[in-house]
Amino acid sequence: RLIHTGERPYECPQCGKSFKTSYEVTAHQQSHMGKWPYRCGECGKSFRTSSHLTAHQHIHSGERPYEC
Repeated sequence: RLIHTGERPYECPQCGKSFKTSYEVTAHQQSHMGKWPYRCGECGKSFRTSSHLTAHQHIHSGERPYEC
């Protein structure tokens, strides 16, 4: 239901960003607690795991390691 309505009833109490699920807001709150130690040197975005950072870095390099 939330997917089709665009409703985002869960809000981060620290920054006001809204989310579709309570899980998403809980995961987001980790960013305020410094629990995302892997930071992109190109844009500064942080990630919870090194593999998420590596996947993100393909955006900057233009590399497309997977074939359709």
